[in-house]
Amino acid sequence: MSKFSIHFPFSPVSFTASIVGALAMTYIGLIAVVMIYATYTIDFSQSVRNDESVVAKLESQYLSTVTQITNTDYVALGYAKPTMETFVPTAPATALR
Repeated sequence: MSKFSIHFPFSPVSFTASIVGALAMTYIGLIAVVMIYATYTIDFSQSVRNDESVVAKLESQYLSTVTQITNTDYVALGYAKPTMETFVPTAPATALR
């Protein structure tokens, strides 16, 4: 028989308990991270919803203005139709052409 045995400076129970404690703290930390992520996600979705309502209001104002402009009778307001249309030639869009 061999008289060789290993003696750890700590007991296996305390080692296991410390590992369980570390894993429990890690688990609590992960739960906190998930909760913070959920809070940011909800806040972002609420801001998107608010922005969508602002865009809908602006779009409604734009469409009503376009409708008003389209339905306006400019001849009745004193404007006259142009007698001649002249188109101005434009330069190329890029300098490479």
